[in-house]
Amino acid sequence: MPDSTDVFVVGGGPAGLALAIAARQRGLHVLVADGAKPPIDKACGEGLLPDGLEALERLGIQVSEAGARPFCGIRFLTADQSQDALFPGPRSGLAVRRTALHGAMVDRAKQLGAALLWQTPVTGITRQGVHLGSRFVRASWIVGADGANSRVRRWAGLDHGPRPRLRYAFRQHFMVAPWTNHMEVYWGRRCQGYATAVDRDQVCVALASHDPHLRVEDGLRELAGLSARLKGAATSSTERGALTGNRRFKRVWRGNAALIGDASGTVDAITGEGLGLAFRQAAALAQSLESGDLARYQSEYRKLAALPTWMARLMLTLDQRPRLQRRTVRVFQKHPEVFRRLLALHVGALPPSHVVKDGLTLGWELLTT
Repeated sequence: MPDSTDVFVVGGGPAGLALAIAARQRGLHVLVADGAKPPIDKACGEGLLPDGLEALERLGIQVSEAGARPFCGIRFLTADQSQDALFPGPRSGLAVRRTALHGAMVDRAKQLGAALLWQTPVTGITRQGVHLGSRFVRASWIVGADGANSRVRRWAGLDHGPRPRLRYAFRQHFMVAPWTNHMEVYWGRRCQGYATAVDRDQVCVALASHDPHLRVEDGLRELAGLSARLKGAATSSTERGALTGNRRFKRVWRGNAALIGDASGTVDAITGEGLGLAFRQAAALAQSLESGDLARYQSEYRKLAALPTWMARLMLTLDQRPRLQRRTVRVFQKHPEVFRRLLALHVGALPPSHVVKDGLTLGWELLTT
């Protein structure tokens, strides 16, 4: 273990590894510490949207399509309706098991020379560096990538922000042949279900709701269409759960400490943007670390989070509103170009100004349908 480093990253999940890779690309010495052992898994929908996949590729990571599967767009489904839209341009999204993605990112970080300390919990930070039990490592910069319950955020005095309304998400994999080349979003009375094929014979299913007791099995009873697709399919993973929701903090840096990924705030999983947002944050933070200006990161961070947060709020207006869900899908069926442009906005292919008219069309149709 080195006695000093330019950047000490607390947390070796995708956000922490993305920052380590981006910082090494800029020539900074990086040390990453995590109490877990790779590959690290976490409940998530496992779909990378085109802009998130592009950000991952800028880190020099090419995910093998063996054990992954591309998807070409998004499909919304209610009990008796559906409408889909393709991603703009030639680029698709990619669904990949979280453990496979983590393994690819570990390999890339090693290739670039980042020092990785696994099963090594961090016990405290100071302005001078990081405590790992009885060991101390001096660091010019300390980055908290240690998740939604970040200790670095608390130690750095950054744990201030409005209390969010969180939802409960659960994920499980089913052994079944994929029936679609879209990421499917099923809208129900109490929950949303997400289905994404991650291999030629395996589908990732995630459910989110405000009910902490509603598990995957319970949610599937409410989502008849998804349940029918999975009938008789064996599960291939244990059920995992996590909290999700829009959560923001007043600041994401203080002194020589900065936050990234879920430690810096979250966007509800309904957007599918968690990983992609973390990869884009990593590029912005690495640039700020190189220049020595974390105030710049704060500004870039807010810009990066603005659109995903807005999209999450827009989509969450459908939560627990079956009538509004059905009316929205009917509008998308009547005006498929509106759905296509909203999806293009969501993945960064259109600026917000290009969809003002579509927003007015959507609002008017919802009022009059």
